[in-house]
Amino acid sequence: MHLLEKRHPVEIDLGLSRVGEVAQRADLHHPSRPLITVGGTNGKGSVVAFLTAIYVAAGYRVGTHTSPHLRRYNERIAINGQAVGDAPIVAAFEAIERAQENTSLTYFEVGALAAMHVFRAHAVDVMIFEVGLGGRLDAVNIWDADVAVITTIALDHEAWLGNTREHIAVEKAGIARAGRPVITGDRHPPDALEQSLTQIGARWRCIQRDFDYSQQENGWSFRSGDTRLDDLPRPALEGDWQRDNASVAIEAVLCARSRLPVSRDAMANGLQRAHLPGRFQRGTVGGHPVILDVGHNPAAVQQLVEQLSKVYPAGVSAVFAVLADKAVGPMIEVIAPIVRVWHLADLAHNRAMPAVDIRRVLEASTGVTDATLDGAPHKALARALSAAPAHQPVLVFGSFFTITDVMELLD
Repeated sequence: MHLLEKRHPVEIDLGLSRVGEVAQRADLHHPSRPLITVGGTNGKGSVVAFLTAIYVAAGYRVGTHTSPHLRRYNERIAINGQAVGDAPIVAAFEAIERAQENTSLTYFEVGALAAMHVFRAHAVDVMIFEVGLGGRLDAVNIWDADVAVITTIALDHEAWLGNTREHIAVEKAGIARAGRPVITGDRHPPDALEQSLTQIGARWRCIQRDFDYSQQENGWSFRSGDTRLDDLPRPALEGDWQRDNASVAIEAVLCARSRLPVSRDAMANGLQRAHLPGRFQRGTVGGHPVILDVGHNPAAVQQLVEQLSKVYPAGVSAVFAVLADKAVGPMIEVIAPIVRVWHLADLAHNRAMPAVDIRRVLEASTGVTDATLDGAPHKALARALSAAPAHQPVLVFGSFFTITDVMELLD
């Protein structure tokens, strides 16, 4: 993996020409099975998890490509929700390297092509690809999706995608295709999203307008046109926003049913089986309650705060580490009212914001001056656990890299 990271001169190099050329040479340009791509700012991983679980429950063989990983690279390439072994991935890397010739690819571009190679070799029935950055120029967009999903539009990766929701919407909309369905899960979509999808000629299905859900006494109900699914079970992923993500996944399944029929029972079973570490993941360390969340932009942190306020109204201790290119001040301002004690950590990443700089932002944003600097996230978590009252949970958040460093400590 370190070799892949070093081979291309820059970590993020948006564009489709290089990866498209290699895909052609490797005979990976045309997917052999139905393909669903999932883009958006927040909620991509959750929608992918729901789709995967639903199709597995329906008896299909499902290939899933996601990013980033938490513990092992293999997590990025999964079949039926299980990470594939080293041998198929190495074989895929070797095939991609032969096809590269003199064309340089980024870490993510090689990974996307490798996933397609693995899925073809294992004859999956359906492929689900999570879009990495943006959409229009992301490597996954070399393939024409049968169904595209755009979850939400929020500010993130502004240096590459633009600093307004309107600009970002145009980039996200790029995964749509003329005459094919695109499902959107943003309840307040930017005007640019509708304009872009109309210009592309996609068959746009929007939450709240074309499909939605309602609460019921013993569950919830989904409706889309003449289709209504009552008494659906609570989604396995925690957080009120997950019903939006589950609804988006169901709508995508309905749009693909001519090629991939799925029963109501399979949908219900999939909702209950979906699994996604690091998204409002509750556990314990030494018996003390801990919540892990990869939220790394203000919109994601706002959702996190809403759920924490319901479950832990007395507040939390927080372990926070973040990348420097994120909206650190706004993230802190959103969550500060429910944080009783701050433990700031350093990430071993070239884009990380040093804990000492986080403390300056924290003080400027909130006036808090007593945050501790505790080294790596796992050390900060240990200190937070030793200092927090038994009733006060510890929240670890701010980045995938933050969560990766502490996951193995969970009981």
